[in-house]
Amino acid sequence: MRKTFTLTHPKIKVPRLVDAVKSDIRKYVKRERRKDLPDGVDFWDFDCKFGSTADVAQTVHLTALNKCVDEAEKQELSSFYIEILAKPGVRQKKPDR
Repeated sequence: MRKTFTLTHPKIKVPRLVDAVKSDIRKYVKRERRKDLPDGVDFWDFDCKFGSTADVAQTVHLTALNKCVDEAEKQELSSFYIEILAKPGVRQKKPDR
C-alpha cells in the first residue's frame, strides 16, 4: 500500500479521519497476513515508511505507524504519506545458552 492520506474534509472532523486511516492500516495488514505463505517462509514481515510526502518518508516499524499518525495529527499536517509493503520473513533461531 502506497498512499497519501489527507486530514482535511469539509464535513468530517480530523479525529474521525485519523481513526479511518488507522482502520485502513489495520485492514491492509490483516489482508496481507491472510495470504498463503511461500515455501520456507514463517511469516509475513512489513517494510513501512512514513512522512509528510513520499520524497521525505522515513523507514519506521509497523508498530510505530499509529504513533506517527498521531504525531501528524498533533502537528496539524494537512496530508501525509504511508507505504507498507509485505515481504516474506524467516524466524531466527535463538542461540543456545
